[in-house]
Amino acid sequence: MDKFIVSARKYRPQTFDTVVGQAHITTTLKNAIRNNQLAHAFLFCGPRGVGKTTCARILAKTINCEHLTKDGEACNECNSCKAFNEGTSLNYFELDAASNNSVDDIRELVNQVRFVPQSGRYKVYVIDEVHMLSSSAFNAFLKTLEEPPSYAIFILATTEKHKILPTILSRCQIFDFKRISINDTVEHLQEICDKEDIKADKASLHVIAQKSEGCMRDALSILDKIVSFTNGQLTYSNTLEHLNILDDDYYFRLLDCMLQQDLSGAMLLYDEIDHKGFEGDLVLNGFSEFIRNLLVCKDEKVVTLLDVVESFRNKYIEKAKKISPSVLVSALNILNEAEISYKAARNKRLHTELALIKLCYLQQAIELASDGGSITKKKIVDAPVAFRTAMIKPLKVAAKSETEKNKNLISGAKLIIKEHSEIKQKTERSLVTEDAGSYSHQADPGKSLSAKRITTLENIRKQYRNNSSETNGKTNHALQQDTLQIAWLGYINLLRAEKNPAVPSFERSVLRIKDENSFEVVSTNTLEQKFIEYERNRLFSYLCKELHNDRLQYKIIVEENPENQEKQEVSLTASQQFQKMAGQFPFIKELKERLGLQLDY
Repeated sequence: MDKFIVSARKYRPQTFDTVVGQAHITTTLKNAIRNNQLAHAFLFCGPRGVGKTTCARILAKTINCEHLTKDGEACNECNSCKAFNEGTSLNYFELDAASNNSVDDIRELVNQVRFVPQSGRYKVYVIDEVHMLSSSAFNAFLKTLEEPPSYAIFILATTEKHKILPTILSRCQIFDFKRISINDTVEHLQEICDKEDIKADKASLHVIAQKSEGCMRDALSILDKIVSFTNGQLTYSNTLEHLNILDDDYYFRLLDCMLQQDLSGAMLLYDEIDHKGFEGDLVLNGFSEFIRNLLVCKDEKVVTLLDVVESFRNKYIEKAKKISPSVLVSALNILNEAEISYKAARNKRLHTELALIKLCYLQQAIELASDGGSITKKKIVDAPVAFRTAMIKPLKVAAKSETEKNKNLISGAKLIIKEHSEIKQKTERSLVTEDAGSYSHQADPGKSLSAKRITTLENIRKQYRNNSSETNGKTNHALQQDTLQIAWLGYINLLRAEKNPAVPSFERSVLRIKDENSFEVVSTNTLEQKFIEYERNRLFSYLCKELHNDRLQYKIIVEENPENQEKQEVSLTASQQFQKMAGQFPFIKELKERLGLQLDY
């Protein structure tokens, strides 16, 4: 039983002509070899799996080939080519900078460069993932890279060009590898399937190429995996099943539900998709790409940008003709916003369903916003409202006293409405008289009319105040210092029972009566003011009830008491301290004089 070799290694290109999708690089290298214009250092940069290391190996084999072809390719027959293909060539050195990135590794490489090749013309040093080298390793490599021996060629390969020092870039000839197109990937996969006797339809290979995202190594790995899964029978359905890709048929069905405003159908379809294991963000992203493809199909000039399976191309074009661009653009905006905020949503499924609900009613929203084919903004205009009056309905209360009060209130309200209507009628009659020009009997009609209005309104207000004071039956007691202080102490006892920390603030405050309905609460600092302010609402209700005054008002002010301020200790000088001690203890001064001491002030 032969040992299995993965396709990425088994079908690795051995010549420049077999490299897929990098013709701009292979042609340049072949011409440089043919014209003997090789640089001493190359930098191959680009995405993963596009042929950087492969081209470096082909270049190393070709420049040491003893019998080059007319096209500048290696013959694969000479001793140098055979040794290279077998992996025994002494002129090829490959270093993985991801694991050998220290200064010592670079110094060892530089020491090897000093030795002349035993056979062949060049010694080729390939450093893969060169961006992983440390800064000190880069600096140790600078001089050798700038002025290597004539027989030494360095090939650096990296996927992250921006991480390499500019001093390194300036010493290399840079080649940028590009992603391999889907068509090139499909053709290469088809060649491998033909060699391996694998039955695969073009749609399945197209799906593999899309999944690989321009990486040939990934495409070959996916092909090997699906061949093992299907036992050599690649179809569109089993490829989708193995790669966990949502078929475009689901998106076409979802689009039909959206256009027909079939919300129930869309919800059931999404439930089916969810049971298959597809996450909501995958559905939103796939549907966005589907809408984008439809938008691309609207213009024949950009149909080439349509990146779908060949069997679906005509279906896309036909469906795009039936949908207006405004619907497609609006749908893209909804899907884009939903996809951006998907991670922040706590209920992922509900978030996706809300986006589908918006899409189902999108066409209706656009139709409502359009007027004669043009989008208009509808404004709400306030219409004039007529003067409305309503009769006051009496309340049915069981208590006799309350019933009498309500009757008095109702009679007062009716009187106000009646007089208001009389004023209105008199005003209308005066206006009619004014239009007729009958002002001869009045000296100043406007002034008398306004005077009548003011007098009548004042009468109404007086009558209403008298009625309300009579029917209310409740009088407000004027504030007195003793009753206010008793009510204040009662509230303090209430706070003390609750073990409220505001009790000391209330106890230290001083009450000042300003007039019969207002007073001031004087606190000594802002902290006490805040404690009292925190109890404002409850304190107000309590005092109104205890003092029998609904018009009660109070204000909390801060007045600092000098007596309560702590005396700050003043620091004394050395001379003042001595004088103070001498005043308290006279013998200290006498001792100083007898001993002849001099104090250091």
